[in-house]
Amino acid sequence: MDNALKFYIDGQWVEPSGARRLAVINPATEQAFAEIALGEQADVDVAVAAARRAFTEFAFTTPTERKALLERILESFMARYDDIAAAIMQEVGAPQALAHDWQAGIGKRHLEQMLRTLDSFEFRKTRGTTLINQEPVGVVALITPWNWPINQIACKVAPALAAGCTLVLKPSEIAPINAIIFAEVLHSAGVPAGVFNLINGDGPDVGAALASHPDVDMVSFTGSTRAGVEVARLAAPTVKRVHQELGGKSANILLDDVDLHAAVTAGVNGCFGNSGQSCNAPTRMLVPAALHDQAVAIARQAASTHRVGVPDDPSTTLGPVISDRQYQAIQRMIALGIDEGAQLVCGGLGRPAGLDTGYYVQPTIFAGVDAQMTIAREEIFGPVLVIQPYTDEQDAVRMANDSVFGLAAYVQSASQERARSVALQMRAGSVYINYPSWDPAAPFGGYKQSGNGREYAEWGLEAFLEVKGIVGWGA
Repeated sequence: MDNALKFYIDGQWVEPSGARRLAVINPATEQAFAEIALGEQADVDVAVAAARRAFTEFAFTTPTERKALLERILESFMARYDDIAAAIMQEVGAPQALAHDWQAGIGKRHLEQMLRTLDSFEFRKTRGTTLINQEPVGVVALITPWNWPINQIACKVAPALAAGCTLVLKPSEIAPINAIIFAEVLHSAGVPAGVFNLINGDGPDVGAALASHPDVDMVSFTGSTRAGVEVARLAAPTVKRVHQELGGKSANILLDDVDLHAAVTAGVNGCFGNSGQSCNAPTRMLVPAALHDQAVAIARQAASTHRVGVPDDPSTTLGPVISDRQYQAIQRMIALGIDEGAQLVCGGLGRPAGLDTGYYVQPTIFAGVDAQMTIAREEIFGPVLVIQPYTDEQDAVRMANDSVFGLAAYVQSASQERARSVALQMRAGSVYINYPSWDPAAPFGGYKQSGNGREYAEWGLEAFLEVKGIVGWGA
């Protein structure tokens, strides 16, 4: 594509300052299909300076003006919708239907939700004689991941613009093409020069430069907990705001009154979706000990219905994982599960039969998993489910909460009252009862090492706002 070797800075596509390049690999073929430029400190400095200049005017636009801008962005997004879906299928390896209906579709839903949020959000209100004014935090750096790329771009860019912030986006260098198209979307929608800037690059160079930059007021980061710690460390000397959505190891409690066949099957499908590359995937299935063997049999059957294959085959339900590095990391975790004595129900080491090229992982289930096993405690980020038996409801809640993570949790029950009681005890930022539909108006973010702050709807908007109290306003 024409702009792959350029950055979008100050309203135009510009040449990078350096000569470094990176091939973009199709994980289904292991072949490069594009090449991008990698940024350096000089590119970051230029982009941040452009955002700082633009902030002096954009910060004082009205919510009505910013809503009109988002409406134009949504219209432009829909004009490029199929291009975005095709890019994600190629660079992430998402199956065709997933890439079109959800990977691209979730970007549309976030834009629509932010428009609804602006209809009711109060940027200014009085309390007694004091005016409470919510104002844009300033220049923000957005660092986004590869697994749900447009989801994390849209759920950060939309509220940042709605708040009146100016921004610099660094998408994942592994899946950057959809972000370049998104920059073209914003340009065609008439985003003012300098308000939105895009630099491609890796974490140690561009990511670190943004996190530590003295003229960046806030960093919003989604990625691994390890990288999140480094972002926070780099941001600390300038005391900038740091918003993080990090890793997860989400428990899925099946209570003893549940429709076991339906709950286990849906749990397997939820874990395997996007080839297991979702930070909030229900990767730990907790079942009553008396039902463990029955649950295992159902899970094995559910896994057998999945077809691993090339993304553009309509029958494919699981595409490849993103890279050789990710493939090897998943293989190491599967080997650890076997070595530590977990029962391998299905899947295992190596590629599925007949798929010798591409980063394909067998859908894998372990049963009889002890809470101290590595596969029960560490994020695998692949199509690997662990099934853990529990003794009673209290034991299930204890096991679910026994984690350094707290991004999401799940509970299934025939009794809404029981499910609600358990949900209130879960130490996680999101709890899903009986596999509900995705809700773009629900807050999203984690407890503990899963991050801080919340995204989506008004929570996402508030993340990019400062609160000013003007005392005596109404005197």
